Amino acid sequence: MQVFELLKKKAMENIRTIVLPEGTDERILTAASRIDKQGLVKLILLGEPDKILDKAQSLELDLGSIEIINPDTYDGFEKMCEDFVTLRHGKNTLEQARDILRDVSYFGTMLVYEGKADGMVSGAAHSTADTVRPALQIIKTKPGMKRVSGAMIMERNEEKYVFADCAINIDPDSDELAEIGYQSTQTAKMIDLKPEVAFLSFSTKGSAKGPFVDKVSDAAEVMKKDHPKIASDGELQFDAAFVPSVAKAKAPKSKVAGHANVFIFPDLEAGNIAYKVAQRLGGFTAIGPVLQGMAAPINDLSRGCTVEDAYLTIILTAAQANTDKD
Repeated sequence: MQVFELLKKKAMENIRTIVLPEGTDERILTAASRIDKQGLVKLILLGEPDKILDKAQSLELDLGSIEIINPDTYDGFEKMCEDFVTLRHGKNTLEQARDILRDVSYFGTMLVYEGKADGMVSGAAHSTADTVRPALQIIKTKPGMKRVSGAMIMERNEEKYVFADCAINIDPDSDELAEIGYQSTQTAKMIDLKPEVAFLSFSTKGSAKGPFVDKVSDAAEVMKKDHPKIASDGELQFDAAFVPSVAKAKAPKSKVAGHANVFIFPDLEAGNIAYKVAQRLGGFTAIGPVLQGMAAPINDLSRGCTVEDAYLTIILTAAQANTDKD
């Protein structure tokens, strides 16, 4: 089953509510109208209702059952501001909270925090920082998690893989790499992959020496210690992780080498380059980034996103919400 169909099936197990802060963006409106017609997800659009409805009419879109909330006239705004002050532990005054929560990214994140939405998708008209910063301040990470990471789901015909980190952590240390590895196994399970995790390097099992190699091999050891039931190994070169014949020659004792499906890159530079090479030269579809480790699903679109990108990311976020409840 293709990734989209898996995510769609997962999203429909329990219909979730996803908030979309960019209520007048043409791509968001088009994707939202399509999802509403299909009954896949309950949606909340943020913004002035007249502007949103006028924009939808100009695009000949039916918003159907989609809820529209104007932060400027929201009945629960004052309570939301008080809740924000409380969760920020005195870092912001009530007056500051009123200003901050006029920002739709913060307002949408607070709707998730207060349980009025199960997740949020933003970024079509905002930067990644505009999306992630409120999430880190308000939603924070899952219990036991110290950071957020960004994975790409890579698909080509029947092949499915997870690449991480491709979006967030620039130069993770060994403990951080191990945590990214664990987070990525949850994304793998969401798309029906039994995770087999390879921590990648330019070295395989000591074929090279140095701090860059040590970081990756140490991460693999942390992963094995913390999550012994999950198949993982490192350090491995990509060919050793992926090609059975190479694995037999380079890492014959590895239980992961030659058939890994979750690839953890040593830094953001490597991960980002790798997924784009696979996408552009290898013909893979890249789905994501999937933000991993959040206490509730918050996902970030590119400002250059298409309607299809928005459509899929909304469904992915609903699927995450159901996966997190498993």
